[in-house]
Amino acid sequence: MCAQETVADKSEVLTVTALTRRIKRALETGIGAVWVEGEVSNVRQPASGHYYFTIKDENAQISAVLFRSSQRDLTFKLVDGLQVRAQGDVSVYERSGSYQVIVRRLEESGQGALQARFEALKKRLHDEGLFDPARKQPLPLLPQHVGVVTSPTGAAIRDILNVLSRRFPNIHLLIAPAMVQGPGAAEQIAAGIDYLNRRGGLEVLIVGRGGGSLEDLWCFNEEIVARAIAASTIPVISAVGHEIDFTISDFVADLRAPTPSAAAELVVGCKDAFTERLGVLRQGLVRTLRESMLRVRHRLAAAEQSYVFREPRNLVQQHMQRLDRAEMRMGHAMSGQTTRARQRALNAGTALGHVMERRRERARARLDRVGSQLRMLSPLAVLERGYSMTTGADGGVLNSASDVKKGDRLTTRLGKGAVVSVADTIEKEDGDANG
Repeated sequence: MCAQETVADKSEVLTVTALTRRIKRALETGIGAVWVEGEVSNVRQPASGHYYFTIKDENAQISAVLFRSSQRDLTFKLVDGLQVRAQGDVSVYERSGSYQVIVRRLEESGQGALQARFEALKKRLHDEGLFDPARKQPLPLLPQHVGVVTSPTGAAIRDILNVLSRRFPNIHLLIAPAMVQGPGAAEQIAAGIDYLNRRGGLEVLIVGRGGGSLEDLWCFNEEIVARAIAASTIPVISAVGHEIDFTISDFVADLRAPTPSAAAELVVGCKDAFTERLGVLRQGLVRTLRESMLRVRHRLAAAEQSYVFREPRNLVQQHMQRLDRAEMRMGHAMSGQTTRARQRALNAGTALGHVMERRRERARARLDRVGSQLRMLSPLAVLERGYSMTTGADGGVLNSASDVKKGDRLTTRLGKGAVVSVADTIEKEDGDANG
């Protein structure tokens, strides 16, 4: 009786398919969604793009499948030996009758592994100098051409466009579309940065996305993105996640913005703030110019009051007046002396006049004698007595026949006139002649 009670009723015999489906339903409703942690092995990815693998620990293993539609959040390459945490639904693959986990989300085991990778890369790039403030480029004051590397459908680009259109709607914006999470995202972001640099004409770049988990933001922790930012000749603003999120891109970029909206504000600033600042600068400039003009006017006024600059000819006229006065003093002195001499002469009387007359006569006689002596001593007087004076071609007086050569041009000065000749025969003192 007991044995009969433990045997199932034959009327309930199930097909394999029915049993498998019952097991499947029991697993899915009884266990449902789970998190399972273990080591990845036997990874396969056929042409469909789905991942098939095994999750195991030291005592057991379970099959798993990660369909292509669930891979957009995958931030690492799935390889054998990787420690992972998988979230999914326990189910049964009916064809083989094996149970499996249909994975919806896959991450490296714990935040510790990702954080260790983050810190290792951060230290290496820091040691290379990629975080050095000295290599960071300043942002332009008010750029007109801005490039953005982000998802064209994400919240980040909407926030950026909202800020730019509100503050400076005429700014030129160029978007390099890129995935911002999942496999291949890092490569697309790096390619977008490189493309915008090669294209040229841009003054600043914004690179980023909205918030998310560490896994969601992981592409901005990849080395390829960090090096693309470091190689950019255009200043780069990193705008990844929320204010509390930090990525490798933030450390390499020329400036970090806590959010994409804040990045847009850093790029263009506030129009009202610029207008106010320009007003302050204008007032300062006008004040400085006015002060400079007042100083110049004061200097010009002082120069106009200067005696020299008021009448530039005064200096010359003063010298002319001094010369005139000196001349007049000399004239007065000479006139006074002449008058006094005349008065003394008149007072001296006729006797003094005779004395002066005799003195004049004696003086005149002396002058005549001296003049006669001078005339006698004059070369012209000698010439008048029949002598002559001969000079050579150079104008020098010839004293010796030795100074003359045949053919020399000679000038002989007579008492009246001169004779020009050419030496033909030269007789020297010893009587010899050259002819």
